[in-house]
Amino acid sequence: MLVAFSVAPLGAGESVTAAVADAVRIVRESGLPNRTDAMFTTLEGEWDEVMDVVKRATEAVGRHGHRVSLVLKADIRPGRTGELTGKVARVEKALEQH
Repeated sequence: MLVAFSVAPLGAGESVTAAVADAVRIVRESGLPNRTDAMFTTLEGEWDEVMDVVKRATEAVGRHGHRVSLVLKADIRPGRTGELTGKVARVEKALEQH
């Protein structure tokens, strides 16, 4: 499965950089395929391992404030792997054909 998520402390002021860095560090240390962009971090793996990483990242952000906002979107497609890059590659190939 792919999970794209965004997590941030509420009431921590304008900058949430340190909190987000703590979350991204947990994602990267998990060893799961992942990508971070300006809005979301996406990771790929099995349900339990992905959700464990999201939980630990959310808990890390929670240490920066008393409330946490979590936005999560999942693409659950059993039997598929490599979709973190595969989905983008298929779109790029379609763009090259036109």
